[in-house]
Amino acid sequence: MIRATAICVAVLFATASTPAFSQQQRGNRALATVITAYEQTARRYDPLTSASEGDRAALRVLPDSSREGDLAQRAELVALKARLERVPTRGLNEEDALNRAYLMRVIDQSIEGIDLDFGRAPISNGDGYFTFGDYLAYTTPIQSADDAEAWLSRLEALPTSYQQGVANSRRGIATGYTQPRIVVDRALATARAQVASLENTLMTPLMSMPDTIPAAQQEQFRTRAQAIIRDRILPAHRETVAFIENEYLPAARPQLGLRSAPGGEDLYRYLVRSYTTTDMTPEQIHELGNQEVARIRALMEEEIRASGFRGNFAAFQRFLRSDRQFYAQTPEELIHHASEIAKRADGQLPRLFGTLPRLSYGIRVIPAEQAEGSTTAYYTQGSAALGQSGTYWVNTTRLEARPLYELPALTIHEAMPGHHLQISRAQELGELPYFRRNAFETAFVEGWGLYSESLGEDMGMYRTPYERFGRLSYEMWRACRLVADTGIHWMGWDIEQARRCFAENSALSPHNIQTELERYIATPGQALAYKIGELTMQRLRREATETLGSRFDIRAFHDELLSAGAVPMDVLEARMRRWVARQQEAAH
Repeated sequence: MIRATAICVAVLFATASTPAFSQQQRGNRALATVITAYEQTARRYDPLTSASEGDRAALRVLPDSSREGDLAQRAELVALKARLERVPTRGLNEEDALNRAYLMRVIDQSIEGIDLDFGRAPISNGDGYFTFGDYLAYTTPIQSADDAEAWLSRLEALPTSYQQGVANSRRGIATGYTQPRIVVDRALATARAQVASLENTLMTPLMSMPDTIPAAQQEQFRTRAQAIIRDRILPAHRETVAFIENEYLPAARPQLGLRSAPGGEDLYRYLVRSYTTTDMTPEQIHELGNQEVARIRALMEEEIRASGFRGNFAAFQRFLRSDRQFYAQTPEELIHHASEIAKRADGQLPRLFGTLPRLSYGIRVIPAEQAEGSTTAYYTQGSAALGQSGTYWVNTTRLEARPLYELPALTIHEAMPGHHLQISRAQELGELPYFRRNAFETAFVEGWGLYSESLGEDMGMYRTPYERFGRLSYEMWRACRLVADTGIHWMGWDIEQARRCFAENSALSPHNIQTELERYIATPGQALAYKIGELTMQRLRREATETLGSRFDIRAFHDELLSAGAVPMDVLEARMRRWVARQQEAAH
């Protein structure tokens, strides 16, 4: 899973921006002008991504998440769409045609997202606008005095982010679009826990400044930061805790499903389309989930027999959930295992990829104040421009819920060849327009992460029937998501109905099942993207293998699949089929 920033502006730009022209200048000039105008507009509303690409001014500001900001963005998008419509499709080369069609899709989806006003629900399961500062603190390196000044500027802007979050939440209350109580309870627990840790967290970037900054100046930076945190941020945070407790919690939505909210049917249909990048209906996705559950369950039964275990599926689940051999005894032991698996995976990558990213990644522990409501692990992207590696974050709490037999699949998904490889590779596609290099189509990004878990088989990463069962259990987890997400948000299921698929068909611990279900309740539709993307990529690989036969090159296939950034599924299918056709032509 990718950990996104909690303050992202509504659903606006699925992409980011840059002031620089790129490959498109060599194509249609009118299209290049519109693309650059779009990217410059997007840059103003997404300073986080702009900063990660080296925009020094953007390091000093935070996104505007207010409704007024959303509506200002909408007006600019409408104007950009009109300009893009005036660029004729006739005569465009293949890349320009893709750029035009994709940008039109991004703009249309962004406008629709603003109209539906998803910004009204800025609280999620265990996080929200109040954890935004934590995210920034853990991902901001200080390499110069200018970096330190930039961090101080962001600290000064943070109270405004709190104010905007509260205002957005109150708009949600007024319109009946709030999170269910189960989500709000978890968010409130996190916000309360932060009160004791927030100062230390926000000081993190300033605690390891380089020696090139004089000691006296370093101390001045820290003194200024402490004053901002003490006098402005902590009061804003405490006000947020009081707001959630006294205003938001009493207004929590009584039912779990998004369809129960005013306009919820339209909201969920939009999320299904945008997350999966398909026209599948909730009913079709639910049925696909049931089919995948049956298929994967049969494979899991084969691994139980291969392990030599004598007993049925339920007995094997109890064995896996209770036998001490499958669990680390200390947080350090868990991190050690994750690190060993990550390094072993790194050594197998050249067999499957011709091009690997230059940016490295590291492994860190999820902060204690966030760990209780957090998933088992997640990834945050790095920035070569800022000297910041990607990060594979591991949850070391509740060790009895973190089985070692699931760790190979988890590590492959979050690190290499999963999220780190795909996202860092996309960041380095300098020949593409920036809005495509930084696109975040969830079906592609999370679909690739799940597809990567299956690559662990090619890499020899699953060394025992237990680890192979763990890999299948993770795939089952994603299949059950199709069932549970549509069940909750479209069919009106309660949490116990949704829990059944996971409890009966996977080895996930009860704690992990609970935190996952809370995540699906809080972020409708997102859980659907994984399986839809993975199945598309598996199908494309099968087609290429069958068509090319002995001429199929897995390294070239993967390089091509990743060479256009994170694109929608229909775009990916068209691109890969053209690639297969070119390989056939080259062989004749």
